[in-house]
Amino acid sequence: MKQENSLASTLYGQIDSNVLRQAAQIKLLVCDVDGVFSDGRIYLGNDGEELKAFNTKDGFGIKALGQNGVDVAVITGRKSNIVEKRMTALGVKFIVQGEEDKLPALMQIAKNLELTSEQIAYIGDDVPDLPCIEAVGLGVAVNDAHPLVKQGANYITFIKGGFGAVRELCDLIMQSQNTLKNAKGSSI
Repeated sequence: MKQENSLASTLYGQIDSNVLRQAAQIKLLVCDVDGVFSDGRIYLGNDGEELKAFNTKDGFGIKALGQNGVDVAVITGRKSNIVEKRMTALGVKFIVQGEEDKLPALMQIAKNLELTSEQIAYIGDDVPDLPCIEAVGLGVAVNDAHPLVKQGANYITFIKGGFGAVRELCDLIMQSQNTLKNAKGSSI
């Protein structure tokens, strides 16, 4: 007989309690950028200048997660000075750009930190993220992710990419680790 999954309450709604148990083990959050930290749109100026919008709520979540002992990495297929500046300002320890095959980069970071896959969460939005989502203990798809990514994920955020989905995941990890109350305000 198949056992029913129980539900757990989070700030964002009811989720499978297994997701909360997985989140309690996380020591590293790895994020895609376009479609996760941003809404996936890229603005190009007449002079070729590239612009992206980042949500300050995500920024606060990343800083709070770091203050509570969880490392953060980004792995993106594109290269951008904007990403380097924003992630550096947030204290992201590992910034990997220009990697279309993201899994080897993820595995190298895990090896450097001596982490098992169960100690890693990955959040993404599109098919290139799927191998990473399937390789970690907590694979997460943003709410507006490609359907194949949603199928492969353990958790789908309530919020769309670029609008606070990263913050939702940070809050979920901190809630599961009983550190959410320690999140302190700081410049983002």
